Amino acid sequence: DGMNVLFIIVDDLRPVLGCYGDKLVKSPNIDQLASQSMVFSNAYAQQAVCAPSRVSFLTGRRPDTTRLYDFYSYWRVHAGNYSTMPQYFKENGYVTLSVGKVFHPGVSSNYSDDYPYSWSIPPFHPSAEKHENDKTCRGKDGKLHANLVCPVNVTEMPEGTLPDIQSTEEAIHLLNVMKTTRQKFFLAVGYHKPHIPLRYPQEFLKLYPLENITLAPDPWVPKKLPSVAYNPWMDIRQRDDVEALNVSFPYGPLPDDFQRQIRQSYYAAVSYLDVQIGLLLSALDDAGLSNNTIVVFTADHGWSLGEHGEWAKYSNFDVATRVPLMFYVPGMTTSPVSQGARVFPYLDPFSHIGGSVPQGQSKKVVELVSLFPTLAELAGLQVPPACPEMSFGVVLCTEGRSIVHYFNISEGKVEEGKEGCDDTDRCFNEEPVAFSQYPRPADTPQWNSDKPKLKDIRIMGYSMRTIDYRYTVWVQFDPNNFSANFEDVHAGELYMMGNDPNQDYNIYDNTSHGW
Repeated sequence: DGMNVLFIIVDDLRPVLGCYGDKLVKSPNIDQLASQSMVFSNAYAQQAVCAPSRVSFLTGRRPDTTRLYDFYSYWRVHAGNYSTMPQYFKENGYVTLSVGKVFHPGVSSNYSDDYPYSWSIPPFHPSAEKHENDKTCRGKDGKLHANLVCPVNVTEMPEGTLPDIQSTEEAIHLLNVMKTTRQKFFLAVGYHKPHIPLRYPQEFLKLYPLENITLAPDPWVPKKLPSVAYNPWMDIRQRDDVEALNVSFPYGPLPDDFQRQIRQSYYAAVSYLDVQIGLLLSALDDAGLSNNTIVVFTADHGWSLGEHGEWAKYSNFDVATRVPLMFYVPGMTTSPVSQGARVFPYLDPFSHIGGSVPQGQSKKVVELVSLFPTLAELAGLQVPPACPEMSFGVVLCTEGRSIVHYFNISEGKVEEGKEGCDDTDRCFNEEPVAFSQYPRPADTPQWNSDKPKLKDIRIMGYSMRTIDYRYTVWVQFDPNNFSANFEDVHAGELYMMGNDPNQDYNIYDNTSHGW
């Protein structure tokens, strides 16, 4: 009988984690998971916004195949009746369970989180989620506001709790049910934080004194950034505390002290998330399931914290597309775990000192679209076939490819020959590339540049990221027939990672574009 799967998906989490080398953050529980896992340090989302990214990695298809670039269509109706990763596990005898934000709620998952296709029982949503955007943040005036920066006293919150706390409780409950009934399970747990508003229990601020918080290393809009590439962070501007600052549109910088507060609260929200992860993994131990459960930890995309004068996601920069990605596979990433041994003792971020290094780390560039075939292979299921060029009519196939062959390769060792190749032209010898894309309604930033509706998309920025560079072309796009015209290039970006790791110096115009 195969392994269970615990799939943890976090909203808007960039890799500000100890296990990714961040020196400021306190994330002991996620770091502890990393210390038993294979960690990918160059993993990328296919589009830096919630619904398109989630539908992409849950179906194993790219946004051009799901035809979802916004929030307003359901792939089974508008693109093709594609099987999802949880559906595939369900069809292979697993009980599939969804807690919190896994699919993006709403029309893009048929107002049902794709139940009953993907899940054995109706998905759980925390009841406190409906208060997320209420005025629950106490301002300096003593009144309640709908702020971006929102440390709270949890006991004063509606229902006396927060959504992620409820999701952890429900997930722990389901783990214990599964243990009792001895059913093979695929449990997906979707956490909301650090998605805005940055609403978290106020005690986490203590971990990050403001004087320790710096600005982004490159808080200015790069001189050679094409205007089409810039995202004007409208969702941030609409929060009460940001609105009060009266920042000019689209490039006006936020005041330095407020930038520091956003960064401080993002870190605090990550530590609050880390506690939830710690409680969940410690419960996996308690249920005696750590020796036969694969744990995957990732995010739907990243989030800019002032780099390039930008905030939020909605771009092709690494800060928006790069995500944490790690796999704990008992007996593979760790030596076999004896029944009842504690793998994940809970660590308190307020008292725990010292980091831990990942069990294994790969610098290979990988994509979230590869999650589906990778998890299938790790669980011992048949790996879904690679999609043909046109796959709208194909129910089960993947546009990613399993990255399991990267697990046992120690860095520095050259990969031998052609092993792991089913057909030579799709072999693993070429340098891996991650593709991302982002739509825009116009060449210059406007009110809907961050989240254009399909009918308003006029330009698509297609990005390729290798270990050495990021290359992006912004090309004409027709939303009526979903076609991109690569002959009509509006702008381009090229960043060489070796001497420009933060992507501040666009050299596209200094190079010939014959590639």
